[in-house]
Amino acid sequence: MNTNNMDLLVKNPADTTNQFQLPPEAKRLPAWRMWVPLLLQIGLIAAVPATAVYTFITGKTVVLQTAPVDPYDFLRGYYQVLSYDISERTNLQKLPGWKDLPGEKIYCPPGVACPQNTHSVKAKTSFYVILEAPKTATNPGRPQAWKPVRVSLENPVNLPANQIAIKGKYNGWQMEYGLETYYMPEDEREKVNQEISEAQRNQRQSFLVEVKVDKTGHAVPVSLWVRDRNYRF
Repeated sequence: MNTNNMDLLVKNPADTTNQFQLPPEAKRLPAWRMWVPLLLQIGLIAAVPATAVYTFITGKTVVLQTAPVDPYDFLRGYYQVLSYDISERTNLQKLPGWKDLPGEKIYCPPGVACPQNTHSVKAKTSFYVILEAPKTATNPGRPQAWKPVRVSLENPVNLPANQIAIKGKYNGWQMEYGLETYYMPEDEREKVNQEISEAQRNQRQSFLVEVKVDKTGHAVPVSLWVRDRNYRF
């Protein structure tokens, strides 16, 4: 091999004059490039609890009637699982405004008659259920559930003082409000489950959940009523 070529291949390691170097301005990353993504991530993480705090402070207190539950299925680890009267499609489809919601065609197998006068609301549709406060209190020690009076695709304006709109999403068979799963401290979890078991021992007695609903329809849980006992979330 030519000696001159060997000199080109073998260089002094200490000689860095011909090595590639980044320009000085590229060696130092601007601080904002590191802080901006970090602040955005923090903002996204804080957005959910901030919304809950806003709803808790500004929201109107509403009492929801739960659907009867299996007390053995009520507790799932650290969480309580609930459903409500206003979650059930059979209850919602009786309300004014149901047939105005976006629908989808009902598939009926050959030879099977499709149900008449049934409006199938499209899955993943978000809409509002308007609730009305009870007119009179029958039990001073226990609140009464608010009653659904109609549904609306848009958030209604100028509702009377005794009404509120709660927003949910229809999953194709029932409505979800983000109020279906709760975390409860361990020292109260077993006590609540025992209370529900006793309340439903002789009959399928449902219970009440107190929530706060803000003007956008977002709701957060406040407390659980089992008979005359109240448990805070």
